[in-house]
Amino acid sequence: MLKQRTIKTSISSTGISLHKGHRVQITFRPAAENTGIVFHRIDTPQVLDFPALADKVGDTRMASVLQNGQYKVSTVEHLMSAIAGLGIDNLHIDLDAEEVPIMDGSAGTFVFLLKSAGIEEQQAPKRFIRVKKHIKVEDGDKWASLEPHNGFSLSFGIDFRHPAISATANYATVDFSKQSYSKDIARARTFGFAQEVEMMRSMGLARGGSLENAIVLDEYRILNADGLRYEDEFVKHKILDAIGDLYLLGKPLLASYQAYKSGHALNNMLCRALMADETAYDIVSFEKEEDIEEGLISMDWKVA
Repeated sequence: MLKQRTIKTSISSTGISLHKGHRVQITFRPAAENTGIVFHRIDTPQVLDFPALADKVGDTRMASVLQNGQYKVSTVEHLMSAIAGLGIDNLHIDLDAEEVPIMDGSAGTFVFLLKSAGIEEQQAPKRFIRVKKHIKVEDGDKWASLEPHNGFSLSFGIDFRHPAISATANYATVDFSKQSYSKDIARARTFGFAQEVEMMRSMGLARGGSLENAIVLDEYRILNADGLRYEDEFVKHKILDAIGDLYLLGKPLLASYQAYKSGHALNNMLCRALMADETAYDIVSFEKEEDIEEGLISMDWKVA
């Protein structure tokens, strides 16, 4: 039987928030079966809960933002990506600020922390969202889609028309029955353009951004002295984001995700479009060993 997972013990860390530039403490705690992923603001007058679900997303400018009344939990996508990549179903996440810390700009630090806490199986069966028909959303020339697939794969194309980005692969595909999230995706960092920084900061964004937590480009080149971690790091980071955004469906997907120039807004639209069509998916679990086909199991789930 494929079982649900949580972590064995609580673990905490601190970091800087990308957009507000605040110091943030984050704590991960084990959660009971069928809890899902739940963020908690512990800095508010009363502790507020933010279930990590697509219909709770209130803003998608530069990040995926969960909303509970006037309060927010911002920039959840990298952490949600790490949680999805490790196959964790149930987790409590405490924050003493409104934004998840950016760490090094990738999901790598979160993968390290969660693995350090230990990942353990629970008794309840893992439940999947199995996509049954093609779903697509579009915005001009940008689009994102889901199709039936016996496992979870993602294909992504980008087009930034920047010499340093164009010199790398602008298209990538990953299939997690054959590739490792931890090795092939998790360390891909977010990226931005130096000439846009002042504009973003005037909007209250990117105040914590630096060469320590992002790939920064001027008009011609990458400014980071250590260069890229992957030859295709730019498009790999867009895949990393998409994994996190899609995990806001609340369960792992059995689907093929394909996209061109998509971002948080389109990814959220895709999640909402899928859930709005009850004929497009069903909820499944695999309680008998003979029902578990090889393509269903992510490589990282085997070794976590």
